[in-house]
Amino acid sequence: MKASTIAYKPVGLAVGAVSGMIAGAAFKQAWKIIEGEGDAPDATDEDRPWRQILLAAAIQGAIFAVVKASVERSGAVAVRRVTGTWPG
Repeated sequence: MKASTIAYKPVGLAVGAVSGMIAGAAFKQAWKIIEGEGDAPDATDEDRPWRQILLAAAIQGAIFAVVKASVERSGAVAVRRVTGTWPG
């Protein structure tokens, strides 16, 4: 395993936690715009229709994936700038 890959592991964990917080906040804002409600439905919300639950899950998944990929890619670029090698 390359030294840059090993050095990137703790950075990747920290970046992953930050990306989760960013994605959560982005999803809350997106849900307020889409449905005009404060809280997105959970899968076990009895009073919410299937359409609303599945829509919320799809949007949340898309936002989390985009934020995670963006943050991870930015972290890898930063590691390459510092070390001169690509982690991975």
